[in-house]
Amino acid sequence: MKTGTGSGVMTAIASDRLELGAGHEVVRTTATQCWRHLREADGIDWLILDQTDASTNRIEPIMLEELDQLLAEAETNRPKGLVIRSAKRNGFIAGADIAQFRGVRDAAELTAVLRRGHAVLDRLAALRVPTVAIVHGFCLGGGLELALACRHRIAVPNASLGFPEIQLGLHPGLGGTARLTRLIDPLDAMTMMLTGRPKNARAALRAGLVDAVVEERHVMAAVRAALSGTIKPRGWRWRPALLNLSPVRRFAGPRMRAAANKRARPDHYPAPEALIRLWEKHGGSFAAMKAAELPSFAALLVGDTAQNLVRIFFLRQAMSKTDKRTAIGHVHVIGAGAMGGDIAAWCAYRGFRVTLADTSLKALGGAMKRAGDLFRHHYRDRHDRVKLRDAFDRLVPDPRGLGVECADLIIEAVPENLDLKRKIFAGIEPRMKPTALLATNTSSIKIEDLCNGLARPDRLVGIHFFNPVARMPLVEVVSHKQATPETLSAARAFVVALDRVPAAVKSAPGFLVNRTLMPYLLEALLAFDEGTAAETIDRAAETFGMPMGPIELADYVGLDICLDVANVLAQNLADPLPKTPDWLAAKVKRGELGRKTGKGIYDYKDGKPQKRAGQKAPEPELTDRLILPLINACVACLREGVAASEDVVDGALVFGAGFAPFRGGPLRYARTRGIADVTAALDRLAALHGERFKPDPGWQTLGA
Repeated sequence: MKTGTGSGVMTAIASDRLELGAGHEVVRTTATQCWRHLREADGIDWLILDQTDASTNRIEPIMLEELDQLLAEAETNRPKGLVIRSAKRNGFIAGADIAQFRGVRDAAELTAVLRRGHAVLDRLAALRVPTVAIVHGFCLGGGLELALACRHRIAVPNASLGFPEIQLGLHPGLGGTARLTRLIDPLDAMTMMLTGRPKNARAALRAGLVDAVVEERHVMAAVRAALSGTIKPRGWRWRPALLNLSPVRRFAGPRMRAAANKRARPDHYPAPEALIRLWEKHGGSFAAMKAAELPSFAALLVGDTAQNLVRIFFLRQAMSKTDKRTAIGHVHVIGAGAMGGDIAAWCAYRGFRVTLADTSLKALGGAMKRAGDLFRHHYRDRHDRVKLRDAFDRLVPDPRGLGVECADLIIEAVPENLDLKRKIFAGIEPRMKPTALLATNTSSIKIEDLCNGLARPDRLVGIHFFNPVARMPLVEVVSHKQATPETLSAARAFVVALDRVPAAVKSAPGFLVNRTLMPYLLEALLAFDEGTAAETIDRAAETFGMPMGPIELADYVGLDICLDVANVLAQNLADPLPKTPDWLAAKVKRGELGRKTGKGIYDYKDGKPQKRAGQKAPEPELTDRLILPLINACVACLREGVAASEDVVDGALVFGAGFAPFRGGPLRYARTRGIADVTAALDRLAALHGERFKPDPGWQTLGA
């Protein structure tokens, strides 16, 4: 029979189905749960991966079992060639089904499962007929490992190939470490695996990872060229053999290790060290490296770091789940300062039409310059010139504020001054479309206080971004009693469309992240006031796993902002924070605001803090003194209903405050350490430093 239409092209990928184009006679079609097997009249077999009830193809046991059966048939019937591709619109294979990693603690059982997966891919690699993987969209993790087991890889221009396992505290586990370092320059291969950064189709072609990059309409011709030998494998012939030699590995390994240790401590994130050690010891032998990969991967996966990072992965998915797509097209941002300007730029980058209002032309100019830097950073390839132009076109400076009248969403991002915000709301609300949403980026003012005077408080919502907007994944979506479910749902969908993680929180002083982060920052300032070196304080937090110490973080956020938030919380919390040191207000008055002014607690050169070497190592108690007030505040927020669950608290603190991801979040850390141990430590600190360390009553419920 004949299937499809057109001139010898793949058809209907856009509808998540894939058949052969006109001129290609299919003599047999069979289907399993995950695969469709098509045989052309000229003897070419096609294995089309189309996992049912899933929008994305994943590596999972049933899929591998069925592939093994199909390969056994190919060994018997010996087709002219075997082609593997995906029927999904979004890509080839997104990697393993990470859900099967959760809670895995038996390394021996896991190794046995992995060994079965190895056997299937080894069977594919050993098949005595030419094999071709056609890659479109994402080809990640286990999906790339499957593609590497084929003789040829042909990519379409939108392909993205990579090994992101390092982000889950792992390295490839289905033979990828051995196959990649044998196919391409092993130094490039190790960089791919150690950073998790994918290669686009053109970069993959240059590296030898794929043999050709062709438009979709030329895929059929490329397949036949590969099967006939016209397209040759592009993998390096001599370079991998040379660079996998023992002297090179002994020379390059320590340098890889030093670079990896700068990014993450090996005691916190053991996967980079495990991967480097794997290559150093076994890189000279394909079989040995592939065999050693199994127990190495299993040991990582059953460890606390990987299990916590897998948990964080699913927290992000759960927090970002939404049942609707945003109906917002035009965003109007009021305030072109550091936050407002960067919010506007990110919205434009993500495809929204944006008007940016400010009475200061200088502020608008600065915001547009920063936006240009953002756009050029993301659109560096010459092929992205149209995207770069379109991003600039979407962002319009609006000194007269005319965008209010046609915007679907207005975001206020002016300084933390209640009267100023109310004045702005009073001026713009009568001009807004009836269906438009009104949002505030306030970081500490209760939303209820901003509702006064509004004719439609039901459409006001807090949409609180974190600095820097382009890097911090969390956005707090702040509810209040008068906000409708439709308003909150629309705000959440908008945040997801920005590729950000929405944290649903209730209006309260400081909301969730600032409320819990401020005790951590203030305790650092008090320790500094007592004479502990700033470098020692920062080192205590960094040793725990925080990406930046609290002193440097206070400078980064801005000492003026820290002071403002601390004052707001001190006035509004039932159990107020300790008084800020007098020198903090003095620094703010002198304009020593931190990194943005070149001087704060640290002095700054080229944006980097000038830290003194040789400072005293921190005492263990100092780490608890910094971290436990933060966790205590998390428990208070959970008890007060600011956040609905431990998962929201942990996710918000990881994505919004950088709380050590490998620990799984502050409340997961408390449970792992032991609630009784944490509360006993708080009691000891209260005896030494005061009642501010007293365990919150919520610990009793948490420990029940």
